[in-house]
Amino acid sequence: MALDELKAALPDYAKDLKLNLSAVIGNSELPAQQLWGTVLSCAMATRSPAVLRELEPVAKAELSPAAYNAAKGAAAVMGMNNVYYRTTHLLSDKEYSGMRAGLRMNIIGTPGVEKADFELWCFAVSAINGCGQCLDSHEGVLRKAGVDREVIQASVKIAAVLQAVAATLDSEAVLAAL
Repeated sequence: MALDELKAALPDYAKDLKLNLSAVIGNSELPAQQLWGTVLSCAMATRSPAVLRELEPVAKAELSPAAYNAAKGAAAVMGMNNVYYRTTHLLSDKEYSGMRAGLRMNIIGTPGVEKADFELWCFAVSAINGCGQCLDSHEGVLRKAGVDREVIQASVKIAAVLQAVAATLDSEAVLAAL
C-alpha cells in the first residue's frame, strides 16, 4: 500500500509524520472523492517525485476519471493563481489588486465534479502554496456551500502532512547523494 511505502521511506526522526500520514489519510472520515482528490492535488503541489509515485496510483484507482482530472486541474490552476494573487496581495501598491488578472481559469467554473469538492482541493493546494487571498476565497465558497469547518480542516491537515513528507523525503534523497 502507498501509505506503508511512504511511511517506510521516512527516517526515524520523522516518526510523527508516519503517525500523521496514518491519521489524515489512512483514518480519514472524508468521503473517498474528497479524500483522494485532496491527496492527489496536494501530492502534485508538493512537486515531490517520491510522494507522487506512491499516492498517484491509489488516487487514480479511487477517483472517477472526471474527479482524477479535476484534482489535477485544481493543482494546475492553483499553481498559477496562488502566485498571481499572493503577489497582488503582497505588493505595497494596491492598484495591482484592482487590475483584471486576464488569466484563463475556466476549470474553476466547470470542474467536472461537485463544485465543493473542487473548491476543497483548491483550498488545500493554496495552503501548500501559501496564498492567503486564495485561502480566504475558497474557504468562503466552501462555507457558503455548507461545508463544515472540520472538513476544511481535514483538507489542510492532508496538505500540511504531505508537504512535510515531501520535504523530508526529498531532503533525505539529496543528503544521501552527497
